[in-house]
Order: sequence, then structure tokens, then C-alpha cells
Amino acid sequence: MKPIRVVSRCFFATLLVAAAASAQSPDYRTITDPAESAQPVALEILKHLAAGELERAAELSNAPGRRLEVLHQFMSSVGKEEFRRLFARYFAPQNRVVLEAAIGAHRLLVWELGEANRQLAGQYYVELDGRFVMDDVPSAERAQLQRVLESQRQNFRSSR
Repeated sequence: MKPIRVVSRCFFATLLVAAAASAQSPDYRTITDPAESAQPVALEILKHLAAGELERAAELSNAPGRRLEVLHQFMSSVGKEEFRRLFARYFAPQNRVVLEAAIGAHRLLVWELGEANRQLAGQYYVELDGRFVMDDVPSAERAQLQRVLESQRQNFRSSR
């Protein structure tokens, strides 16, 4: 009887590990087709932000008023020139999108910021009426994509 208990415990432990792994990184689809990608709108938004055009960037959000408020607060805290520099850095040659993950209409762009000690940064988008906008509204899909980003960061740190 003891060998059965050991096998049962091992099986149960394996199930717990598998459940924890799936809870950390939900199922998602990797986007490779440019026609399905949120990257063009991300680059458009980044160009507006690098130019200090907060209103134009905020218009490309599913919550434009809230986005504009957040952008103004951030610009006030770091200053206009630093704000512009921070968003312009996404265009540096050593920075690149390393993953675009999709859950339904929601997207996560994961950037590797080579000029910032290779940190991973995430941006969230959602497709509405056939076009992508920044995803500034909490949802189950966005929460799942946040777990995908955290999983990517953990994997990235452990591979260094």
C-alpha cells in the first residue's frame, strides 16, 4: 500500500505544479501576421508621445479622458523633455518588440528595451470596430495578458 501512496502524492504534486504554471501564464496566441498586429497603432501612439502630443495619443485609447489625465500626471511628474525622451527611446535600434500575445481581441506587446539594461516593458491594446486602440479598461483578458507579461519577465530574468 505504501508505493501507491507515494505515487498518489507524486501525481498530486505534479497536478499542483501544472495548475500553478497554467495560472501564471494563460493560454494566448502569438501574433506573427502583420495584418493582425497592434504594432502600427503602438508606433503611432509612441510618435505622438515622443512629440509631446498627449491629446492625439489619448484619442487612440478606449478611455481617452482617463488616458489623457494619466499622461498629464506623468508629464508633470517627470517634466516635458524627460517625458518625450522616455517615449522616444522606443525607437532606438536596440529596442524591439519580442512578443505580441493575443487573447481574443486583446493584445500585449512585449518590448525588450536594450538601452535600459534589456528590461521588458508591456503595452496593452484592444481591437474595437476593426481598429486597435490602447486598452485602458480593466478586463479579464487584460488581467490574463498581465500574467503573460509577468511570466515573460520571470523567464527572461532566469535566462540571464
